[in-house]
Amino acid sequence: MQHLLVPTDFSAEAHHAFEVALQLAHRTDSRLTLLHVVDSPGATGMVSTGGALSSASINSVFMVQLLQATRHRMQTLLAEASRLQPGVLVHDMVETGPVEAAILDVVKQQQIDLVVVGAHEHRAGFHLFTPDSVAERLVRLAPCPVLTVKHPAPRFDVHSIVFASDFAPEADAAAPQLRQLRAAFPEATLHLLDVVAAPEEFSAAIERIHAFAARHHFEVYEPDVYSSAEVRTGIPRYAQQAHADLVVMLTHGRTGLRHLLQSSIAESVAVKASAPVLTFHPHA
Repeated sequence: MQHLLVPTDFSAEAHHAFEVALQLAHRTDSRLTLLHVVDSPGATGMVSTGGALSSASINSVFMVQLLQATRHRMQTLLAEASRLQPGVLVHDMVETGPVEAAILDVVKQQQIDLVVVGAHEHRAGFHLFTPDSVAERLVRLAPCPVLTVKHPAPRFDVHSIVFASDFAPEADAAAPQLRQLRAAFPEATLHLLDVVAAPEEFSAAIERIHAFAARHHFEVYEPDVYSSAEVRTGIPRYAQQAHADLVVMLTHGRTGLRHLLQSSIAESVAVKASAPVLTFHPHA
């Protein structure tokens, strides 16, 4: 991991993500890009806080004033980064355009290895017709791993990592990421979690967990099986009860009707779990 991206709207949640990203960048010797997107569907372009406007379409007085205010707020965050983690290289960018598209463009252009994004913790409930958050859409669409952060973390000490999966063959794609996490947090306990609907499924779940660990030579781990009628609610409940510091999941990007009818469990957990949630696609 070499390059982290933190999209910020200057909210409290975005600042929580910024805190975590600075600590991760320090721990992994990575650089960090801090990105703010001015949501202007009719304009596209980029402004660096140290330079001039690069898009001729931004010519209104209001937009100029808004960008000036944005530069000031970004400079404040850069000063904070220099104070908290002086050894971390932090670059800032300001984009204009639709927020989601601008973030994904930067991910591709800058070859981002990890997006760290602030998110509101959603409570469990039926929200079929409620628009999903930018964090949920990034989990679904970003080509790189995404870490959602919902609460302050002035000290991001990870002592408990929960990898939640059904441990089908596709779960093997998570092994390299888990090894990287164990290298970054060697003091952390790795919990391999399967959520099942009925007690009679426990034995088979434990066998799948041990088989996964054996295939990837994970010798020190905790096998855990949790009973819940729904996986998307069982994982956050287990994570809370186990005092997890980090939840890790594979996800599948979906758009359109298929996503509406069968939303990703990882997207749901990413905004419902109190702990930070790291998600990534099997091919990432």
